[in-house]
Amino acid sequence: MTELWLFGYGSLIWRPDFNYVEKRVGRISGWTRRFWQGSHDHRGVPDAPGRVVTLIPDLAGSCDGMAFRIPPDEVAGVVEQLDYREKNGYERHQIDCQLAPVECGGKVLPATTVNCLVYLAGQSNHAFLGEAPMAQIAAQIERSQGPSGSNREYLLELAAALREHSLEDEHVFELERLLHRCAE
Repeated sequence: MTELWLFGYGSLIWRPDFNYVEKRVGRISGWTRRFWQGSHDHRGVPDAPGRVVTLIPDLAGSCDGMAFRIPPDEVAGVVEQLDYREKNGYERHQIDCQLAPVECGGKVLPATTVNCLVYLAGQSNHAFLGEAPMAQIAAQIERSQGPSGSNREYLLELAAALREHSLEDEHVFELERLLHRCAE
């Protein structure tokens, strides 16, 4: 088996919980991150789903996240683990990812394009909630809780991780602002 590049754009940015040998900021084009996927199994429950991110096709858009290089001997276990973690409507896709240059051991690894495994939840899956007014999405996130913790934590951790890597996402940051207003 060969190594695998995996692109994370949600909780994988701040909680990968698998082994990797390299982690780099990456960007995929033609996709936009949105809190449009229902979470019945992690950040909500069947009768009161939370909202988590998925990727929505957007020809003019792009999504920044983290790309992880998984060594060959870890690939099968990581994919099996992620198939379970992302079971609520997510499917595996292969998408080209532009890796940002990074300094490593005194030398700069140049920008490069790699083909990455990406988990995304399409609009036809059973848990897709779709677009809604931002205030409504924020309110749903504020009140949702599931076996993996609060939906609020998920949003705040994602926003903090994006800032940590100097990544911008107006959708995420606007929901964060609205969430703080809900808590006032």
